[in-house]
Order: sequence, then C-alpha cells, then structure tokens
Amino acid sequence: MAVVRTPRERWVEQGLRALAAGGPDAVRVEALAKDLGVTKGGFYGHFADREALLEAMLDTWERESTDEVLERVEREGGDPRTRIARAGVLTFSSDRLLPIDLAVRDWARRDEAVAARLRRVDERRMGLLRELIGTFCADPDEVEARALIAFCLAIGEHFLVTGHGGRTRAQVLARAADLLLDRPPRTS
Repeated sequence: MAVVRTPRERWVEQGLRALAAGGPDAVRVEALAKDLGVTKGGFYGHFADREALLEAMLDTWERESTDEVLERVEREGGDPRTRIARAGVLTFSSDRLLPIDLAVRDWARRDEAVAARLRRVDERRMGLLRELIGTFCADPDEVEARALIAFCLAIGEHFLVTGHGGRTRAQVLARAADLLLDRPPRTS
C-alpha cells in the first residue's frame, strides 16, 4: 500500500494561515504538522527547510494578490472605476488575502527580503491604479496623489479605530471612493 503524502499546497496554505494569525514566528513545521494532522516527516519531502516554505508562501501570496487579481480584473472588464473597485475588493476585502497581506506588511518591517518583495507587489498594484486613474484624470501629479491616497485608504482603514460622526464606516469609505474616483456622491 502506497503512503499518501500531504500535498505541498496544503503545507503552504497552512503556513499562510499561521502567518496571517501570528506572523512569521507562528510558521513552525511542528505546529503546521499538528494542525494538518500529519507528522512533520512529510514536510521534508517538499521543502528543504522552513525558509523554503516561507519562500513558497510568499510566492503564493504574490501570485494570488497580484497575478490572479490583475487577471481577474482584466477578464471581468468594466470601466476604469469599476476595475479599480474590483481590484480593491479582491485584494483588501477578502477573509483570505487581507490578513495575509497585513501580516506580510508587518513582516517586511523586520526583513529586507520580504520588504523587497512587498515593494514589487505594491509597485504592480500602484501601476494598475496609475493606469486606470489616468484614464479620467489628465494631471500626472494628481494621478499619483489619487493612487497613493486610494492605496493608503485600502490598507490604512483596517487600522483605524474611530467613529464617523453618525455615519457608518461603509458610508465614509463609499464617499471617499467617490471622491478618489471622481464620481458624484451616491444618494441613500
């Protein structure tokens, strides 16, 4: 009878869950094996060491949060404002990508190699924003400012703990998006 090995993708996925929950220090082979209900011996059939797993996790995060998001935004089409909104929702609203993204950002503060990868991901994201905002805003300085504000809003709003003077967070975010995307205010 053949021994069924835990697939490599399951190790990566469990590692990403651990990263999102507790940062890179939470990504431990023994703990992952326990969470997967397997022995850690199978880990070494896929990875030389923990560092190789961490690299594979970052590869997966980068692919899912840029390549796959950008492919889906292009495939589903729409006007530039719709595509910007879709990219933001896919990246910063999901229960999967958002916690991983925030954990990678925290990790990048202490690890230059992770910071370099995060810069590459953020450059691709900003590139999309610049391109799409540039379709309805002609001033390059304003395009850059709007792209930066949009990106900062998408990330930073998850860290703010504040009230909004009788408005819901969703209402304020919707109005901020309208301002950034040069849309008329929505009526309730």
